[in-house]
Amino acid sequence: MADAAYGLWPLVVLNTLLFIVFAASFFRPRSRRDWRAMGAYRRQIMKTPATRAARRRTALTVAAATLVAGLTLTGCGDDSSGTPATTSPTNTTAPATVEPGAHNRADVDFAQQMIPHHRQAIAMSQMAESHAATRSVKELADQIEKAQEPEIRTMTGWLQAWGEQVPEGMYGMHDTDGMDGMDDGGMMGRQQMMDLDHASSRNFDSMFLTMMIQHHEGAVTMAKAEQQNGAYGPAKDLADQIIKTQTAEITHMRDILHGS
Repeated sequence: MADAAYGLWPLVVLNTLLFIVFAASFFRPRSRRDWRAMGAYRRQIMKTPATRAARRRTALTVAAATLVAGLTLTGCGDDSSGTPATTSPTNTTAPATVEPGAHNRADVDFAQQMIPHHRQAIAMSQMAESHAATRSVKELADQIEKAQEPEIRTMTGWLQAWGEQVPEGMYGMHDTDGMDGMDDGGMMGRQQMMDLDHASSRNFDSMFLTMMIQHHEGAVTMAKAEQQNGAYGPAKDLADQIIKTQTAEITHMRDILHGS
């Protein structure tokens, strides 16, 4: 409050000076005789009670106007710390809603492992947009991407609410550099991802379907473990959804691969 009052003094002085300049310009005399006449007139007027009351009203009006102007300018400007009067939120994305309920280590492991697993499936699916030869493979890849991105956001919200680490990248807590293939939940090694990215046309379609089938099989195995060992209801529900969705996609991919 003291800082705010201190900040009003320059405005009070400024308004007072403006008032004096205005009055002087309005009643400016042209000669010494005019000055003397004005002084006598002013002394005579100031003696009357009505004039004294008017002076008090005028002073109060000027003071009130000055205070309002100062508060307005202070409210519109920056404070001493440079913080704007109105700040916008730094994150425009609403956080994922986390349903209440007890969870255990199996729930944490499920989310931490499935997030990078989903990220790799999305990376593979994005390759299909430019590499795939057939419309059926492109449509399947688009379906996988649209289904798994929201699931990643959901599981990330759980881990953040639980105070657990959110894995980064598509390999998460595990280093797959030394992997020969599908040893970690059906995850591809880095070399396999490079080979897939270098493939094209029908060769890409065949590699994509073969690798994604095994990738999905790993996800189904992870989801079944969550159903058996997890305690958090929403995580078990998501595991059930993954089993149903990806089992159906496995069947569809096998049909495409075999030309049926």
